[in-house]
This record gives sequence, structure tokens and C-alpha cells, in this order.
Amino acid sequence: MTAPAPSIATTRIRSVDGTELAVHETGEGRALLLLHGLFSSAETNWIKFGHAAKLAQAGFRVIMPDLRAHGQSGAPHDPAAYPHGVLVDDALSLIETLGLDDFDLGGFSLGARTTAKLLGAGVTPRKAILAGMGWEGLTGWGRRRDFFVTAIDRRDEVKRGDPHFMAVAFMKTQGIDPVAARLLLDSFGDVDTEALVARDVPVLVVCGADDQDNGSAPELARRLANATYAEIKGTHMSSVLEPALADEMVSFLTT
Repeated sequence: MTAPAPSIATTRIRSVDGTELAVHETGEGRALLLLHGLFSSAETNWIKFGHAAKLAQAGFRVIMPDLRAHGQSGAPHDPAAYPHGVLVDDALSLIETLGLDDFDLGGFSLGARTTAKLLGAGVTPRKAILAGMGWEGLTGWGRRRDFFVTAIDRRDEVKRGDPHFMAVAFMKTQGIDPVAARLLLDSFGDVDTEALVARDVPVLVVCGADDQDNGSAPELARRLANATYAEIKGTHMSSVLEPALADEMVSFLTT
């Protein structure tokens, strides 16, 4: 049965540099901070397909920011607004502003990379979720960056069949500001995998069976000190539509 549409409350906070971030919440109970993927939003990743509702029904206060340059959050054009690791800084600012000291943490794709960076930086949630992410996706960011920069630069000329077509179509559907997105792509960098694998936080690695966009999810789970791997249906684009994504998250977080 599809979960009913949740009641969503949206507030806005200012990050360390003053950029406004939209934060969407639903449910009551244990805090769960969820970070969405590149060119997406809290609405598209977590709310639209019922994941937030299932998690709220399971007893969680689901906190879903729109990342900088995404959704309803600020998308400044000043390069100074995109220092290295800015999404980590934004997440830390949100955690501090909301006074979260006992919470769970997770993300999909770019949100999973950011979650991994937060774990490597010493943030200690009770449990963490890395969705749509493989081991190779944590390093070698340059190749992925170049792919998305090309998609942005050629957004008005790519045709169906071009390898960049789906990225461009999704970016346009989501109303992404190309100038801000291009600046943001330069801020990511690789994950400190040594720091990540040294952590013993329980982690769920969940990924679509046909999703190899960020490398091997089973290998990521194998490398981590305390990880569980769950496979669901779908590709990188379609797995986030699957009800099983929320089911696996609820099962992991409530056991």
C-alpha cells in the first residue's frame, strides 16, 4: 500500500556564509537527516515517492534539506560561495542550528558522498545510510565532475542518444541553475576513505541491482567496518522510485 502524502513543514536557515537553505520536515520522533542527490531535491528524492511518509510512520522526524544550488535553497553565482567541502559545511551548520545531538543520517548518490564525508570528518550518527553509492564513487571524482560539467556546458545541444542526455533532461526538469551547479561541482573532491573505513558506525549500503553509476555497492559494504548491504530493483535513476528503498531504510533503522 502506498504511504499517504505526509504533511511537510518547510523552514529556512542560513548556512555559515549566509546562503539560505530550505529544510523540509515531516513526522515526529527520532531525528533522521536525509540528503538528496545531484540535480534532485528533497521533494524528488524523499517525498514524492513515499519514502518520507514511510519513515515518518515508523517513528522518525525526517529532516530533508534542499542542498545548496538545488530545490528551494539559495543558488548564488559568486564562486566564493562554493569553497571545497561546502556541502559538508552546510550539513554541519544545519546540525548545529537544529541542535541535533542524537540522530541518524543518510543520503542518496551525492547525498551519500556527503554523508561519507561527514562520517570521515567525525560526525557520529547512531546509524548511517549510503544509497546509490559504490566504493569507486567515493574517489576519482574528477571523471564524474567532467561528465556533469560537459552536460551543463552542452545542455542546449545534446540530443537523445547522447550519453549526457538523461543528465541534461533531469537537470532541466528540476529547474537547476546551470551557473550555480557548475560552481558547486568544483567544490566536491574525493572522500577520505581511510577516515571513513576507520569508523565503526553501523551503515546500510543500499543500491539498485542495475546501478553501477558510482561503482560497486557490495564492495563499499565490504570495505566498511560495520556495514550491511541491501539490493533493490532498478538503475541509478529508477531505484529511487522503488518502495523497497524506504522499506530497507526502515528495517535497518528500527532493528
